[in-house]
Amino acid sequence: MLQMDKHKVAVFRPYLFEVGQKIHIEGGPRKGDWEVIGVAERKIRLRCPITSRVVEWDRFCYFVQELDDVQWPQE
Repeated sequence: MLQMDKHKVAVFRPYLFEVGQKIHIEGGPRKGDWEVIGVAERKIRLRCPITSRVVEWDRFCYFVQELDDVQWPQE
């Protein structure tokens, strides 16, 4: 049997956006404040509250957390 050691592991999950949500992206080329105006299987439509610019991007945001003392790799 393979021995499973304990490690610190970063966990990523797709974020489930909702139309009407106000979001803030902290960094990267999409940084800033946005309103969610459309959600599809693979795309998200956002509107800038300052310029009213509308963009459509592939879904890109993920919820992240770090957990201590987690079995890795998982069985």
